[in-house]
Amino acid sequence: MLIVFLGAPGAGKGTQAKTLAQKKNLTHLATGDLLRAEVAAATELGLAAKLFMDRGDLVPDDVMIGMIKGRLEGPDSDGILLDGFPRTVAQAAALDEALTAANTSVDRSIFFKVSEEELVRRLAGRATCPNCQRPYHDAFNKPQNADKCDDCGSDLVRREDDKPEAVLNRLKVYATQTTPVLDHYHKIGNLVEVDGEQSIDAVQEDLAAAVG
Repeated sequence: MLIVFLGAPGAGKGTQAKTLAQKKNLTHLATGDLLRAEVAAATELGLAAKLFMDRGDLVPDDVMIGMIKGRLEGPDSDGILLDGFPRTVAQAAALDEALTAANTSVDRSIFFKVSEEELVRRLAGRATCPNCQRPYHDAFNKPQNADKCDDCGSDLVRREDDKPEAVLNRLKVYATQTTPVLDHYHKIGNLVEVDGEQSIDAVQEDLAAAVG
């Protein structure tokens, strides 16, 4: 089984991916985690990716596809959940080609639909403890003391790209890149849309129905 999760930053893909992966015994592959693992292991693809990452450049599609293909051919390849990849039609086409060569295909692509207003609310309120990495949120998970970590007392930090203006720009870029990807999977016939503004439990129920 191969499932693709699609959705804007803040749509809740990561949270739901971890839960579904545990329930269905799937390998959860998030792009960032995959990159870091390959770099840490100093694999050929990891070293290639590191050259681009160190310069702050995007890792080329062929390197990303190579990493994913490597996992498809691994011992845990009976079930994989791709979280946030592909993001462009070029990536989707390259993924299809790699999967066809491996005699498989995407079984289900799931799009988490969330309004721009809700995405901004979710993203702009995020804060993190730089010491212990505990996450906080102004609306959903406030610290007991303003801008201080409950666990270690460190000053919380906020990402520059989580400021409202930056969030809007990120969402604009995402929409431009990803709408064609949704069309791609819709034409193939495996796209399912889930209302990402529901409760976590309700989204989980919809995902269970979509995946089967």
